Amino acid sequence: MRLEEMYQELGISRKVLEFGLEIEKELKGRFDAVDETAEYNQMKVIGAMQKARVSDIHFAATTGYGYNDLGRDVLEEVYARAFHGEAALVRPQLISGTHALHVALSGNLRPGDELLSPVGKPYDTLEEVIGIRDSAGSLKEYGVVYRQVDLLADGSFDYEGIKKAVNERTKLVTIQRSKGYATRPTLSVKQIGELIAFIKRIKPDVICMVDNCYGEFVERTEPTDVGADMIVGSLIKNPGGGLAPIGGYIVGQKDCIDRASYRLSAPGLGKEVGASLGLNQSFFQGLFLAPTVVAGALKGAIFAANIYERLGFLVVPDGKESRHDIIQAVTLGTQEAVVAFCQGIQAAAPVDSFVTPEPWDMPGYDAPVVMAAGAFVQGSSIELSADAPIKEPYAVYFQGGLTWYHAKLGILMSLQKLMDAGIPCKM
Repeated sequence: MRLEEMYQELGISRKVLEFGLEIEKELKGRFDAVDETAEYNQMKVIGAMQKARVSDIHFAATTGYGYNDLGRDVLEEVYARAFHGEAALVRPQLISGTHALHVALSGNLRPGDELLSPVGKPYDTLEEVIGIRDSAGSLKEYGVVYRQVDLLADGSFDYEGIKKAVNERTKLVTIQRSKGYATRPTLSVKQIGELIAFIKRIKPDVICMVDNCYGEFVERTEPTDVGADMIVGSLIKNPGGGLAPIGGYIVGQKDCIDRASYRLSAPGLGKEVGASLGLNQSFFQGLFLAPTVVAGALKGAIFAANIYERLGFLVVPDGKESRHDIIQAVTLGTQEAVVAFCQGIQAAAPVDSFVTPEPWDMPGYDAPVVMAAGAFVQGSSIELSADAPIKEPYAVYFQGGLTWYHAKLGILMSLQKLMDAGIPCKM
């Protein structure tokens, strides 16, 4: 059976496939550059593993308290080396990126401290963590004050506003690298470094934390290379490589990591406890594969941007912009189009392809959300996935794909579903 027939058997029409192949041919140079970055990052990860002297003994399971878990300790050494931090906290007990961010924030903030976001409102699930939306156990309940400075209309930093906002109570600055449910540009590592340098000139002792979710291994450098005191992320996103079944990480300055560890476990215990429960091999191997997996997802995002831009939709980033995370935002304009897009991503999945995604009231969000995620790991957004809040401007956020070929199929299927639903597409 020819490749074209394989696609047709999966539900992709000849018209959609030919349109996609035309776009793909135009992207060869972009894809070659993505592969070069992946190769660089692959060598970086291998180097970190070799310097930490990783051995198969480090794959052994521990239970209970997890005292003397050699694999856990070496895994954290590898993360610290790969991301150029002094120390790391990499645990299955960190159940999500939001949880890891909460642990990092609450471990390093005290009553009366001020938390500043110089890049506008954070991702929706952090609103209740911080107390922007009232919630039991929020930082606000513990006396932490929150302040934000919005980005300027062109997406750049409001340096004058930031300068006015930083004061003697400002203890920690949180910088979200990716866009979240917004259509602003994702921040490059270079931009993050410039922002951190500016803030440190105003207040040298302030802690600068970067929410690194969706950005790991997209560039050759990470925020810890440009002055970040902490970077935080999820293992079921980029660095888990699709193999980690759970987990999160915090990498950075040792004192910051130690304080976070006391919040994760208990004062006096910190990093000394926390069994790895047989997950170390998946964590090591996932990190090893991560640069290549991220490259596939990044190609998918670039492909999606060019497909939907050509069709006349607003895309962020656009088809030619440099990339700093794996997320592609596409403003489709209607609820019907958003749902059809997500149904296409679901239909392309290896798991639960027969399921039809519909909007629902997810915990932590202020509007119904539709999610497509036929994944091997529940909620894994390094796997092919898409989600969207059902509210204006009706933008969908696509990410992931453990291989480029799967990401490609997902995008073609999303377009197919839009066409099948009668939604106008200028093909």
